[in-house]
Amino acid sequence: MQIAVLLYDRLTALDAVGPYEMLARLPGAETVFVSRESGPVRNDQGDLALVADRTLADVPHPDIVLVPGGPGSREAMHDPEILAWLRTADATSTWTTSVCTGSLMLAAAGLLAGRRATSHWLALDELTPFGVEPTGERVVFDGKYVTAAGVSSGIDMALHLLGRIAGDATAQTIQLLTEYDPQPPYDAGSPEKAPAEIVAHWRAKAERVLARQD
Repeated sequence: MQIAVLLYDRLTALDAVGPYEMLARLPGAETVFVSRESGPVRNDQGDLALVADRTLADVPHPDIVLVPGGPGSREAMHDPEILAWLRTADATSTWTTSVCTGSLMLAAAGLLAGRRATSHWLALDELTPFGVEPTGERVVFDGKYVTAAGVSSGIDMALHLLGRIAGDATAQTIQLLTEYDPQPPYDAGSPEKAPAEIVAHWRAKAERVLARQD
């Protein structure tokens, strides 16, 4: 089973690496990082690079497509080469997945029209113009399409997917070996739980960013 993780400039590293750490442990899996060109691709902080060992053209028919999110997704979702690859890969994939704003890229490629999907809470409304029904759920399955909410939720998504592919025992084993047992010091991981003033600050900031893009 070939798992293709899409890389592009200014992606959020955990969106890609979190699910990778889970899915790469699937027995018989081959995980490849792909981009328009092979070589290092910088994350959204600019201080970390992931390496694409294959180009998009090298991996036309992966079994699993994983699209991470990040600030750079706003540019990538308008890149005709990336969108064409997503459509081609999706035509034969068993699962097409995304984390965070990676779902905007799937939507822009026309793959989520008429489906339910999630994204980072600040980007949910951006799914609607593509004919997608946004939901604030952490992980959403709709047919072969699996979308995860913001950043850390990609790990949960990968575990859900492992259970579907290889069974509960395999998924539980991988969860145990990676010691994925989250116990955060704060209960502020969603807009429903975080302090209202923090949520308001980031909503306002996101609105200003979108206004500048318009």
